[in-house]
Amino acid sequence: MARLVLEHVTRRFPGVGDSSVAAVSDVTLDVADGELVVLVGPSGAGKSTLLRLIAGLDQPTEGILRIGDRVVNSVEPEGRDVAMVFQHHALYPHLTVFENLAFGLRLLKRPRVEIQQKITDAAETLELGSLLHRLPSTLSGGERQRVALGRALVRNPGVLLLDEPLANLDASMRSDLRREIKRLQARLRPTMIYVTHDQVEAMTLGQRIVVLRHGRVQQDAEPLRIYFSPANLFVAGFIGSPPLNQVPGTLRRADTGWRFTARTAAGIPAVDLPLPPQISFSNEPETGMAVVLGLRPEHISRAPSSGSISEPWTLKARVEFLEPLGPETLVHLVSPLGPLVARWTGASQPAETREYPVRLDLEHALFFSAATGEALRQRTPAGPQPGFPQ
Repeated sequence: MARLVLEHVTRRFPGVGDSSVAAVSDVTLDVADGELVVLVGPSGAGKSTLLRLIAGLDQPTEGILRIGDRVVNSVEPEGRDVAMVFQHHALYPHLTVFENLAFGLRLLKRPRVEIQQKITDAAETLELGSLLHRLPSTLSGGERQRVALGRALVRNPGVLLLDEPLANLDASMRSDLRREIKRLQARLRPTMIYVTHDQVEAMTLGQRIVVLRHGRVQQDAEPLRIYFSPANLFVAGFIGSPPLNQVPGTLRRADTGWRFTARTAAGIPAVDLPLPPQISFSNEPETGMAVVLGLRPEHISRAPSSGSISEPWTLKARVEFLEPLGPETLVHLVSPLGPLVARWTGASQPAETREYPVRLDLEHALFFSAATGEALRQRTPAGPQPGFPQ
């Protein structure tokens, strides 16, 4: 296994005329030996381009790339001690599972005894023992992807790259293979870069998550910090399902503390909310500053029917429609703040079209500059918190 370091790596492609387009822009990343880092972002964020640069399938326009103690910018892919698992398993259809697993080792001219031992170990780890003499066409999608993972692992690479390896599997298979990859990481401790657009995979697998947008790193942090303390509005809206509720408005300082005034639609009275006294900001906002209040769905709760909507953080909202998910229900609300999505637990469900008093748990609120999108308030999670989706 090996440490992986990217220093100010940029990859530009020719554009129109003399211009160029940066698919990856000034990315600096340090992945420790044995660490699993997940790259996440929307399509076109630069995730797969970064993997190709690390693997040697493409060359950076600028910057330095190190694997272990070597600068590998000019090293060919076969000399980088890197293995890659693709979204499409890319198995040789005419070879058995055993022969697919052995293919790379035979190219490296490993001794027959070593090949046999490595395949035996990989087959035991990935539960492939009964499949070794079968062809890929006789395997399920999950089995084929386990073979592709085994083919990478038998080489014992310094760095293991996975490019959306679960994207083509159904939900049950994805869940099974996520657990398998988690177990492999804990047992074998490979240095692993995992690319996905699926935030569930990112949150459950990553020891660290790197959020990319337009080829730039938006935030690099542990999963809980990404969720509870997003660096900007893009990260806050991208991480979390359903997405963060966003309410535009302004902040002002009052005698009793900060107040948030929501920007409401025409004809709807302004909503002015006092903020909890424990809320503070990393940089003191100017009074009247345009901001976006962000609130996770689990932080919009159903107030007791006896509660008064005159309470400072309670308002009436009409249920537009429901998404029952078993132990919880996603409740789509129409409120004076605009459309909101809440996550409510419990067997009893609210009735559609009815109004209910709802409480905004503003102690969990996030605030962002409307002009720049940068976070004005970042909370520091100390382990799992109430309301965090387990």
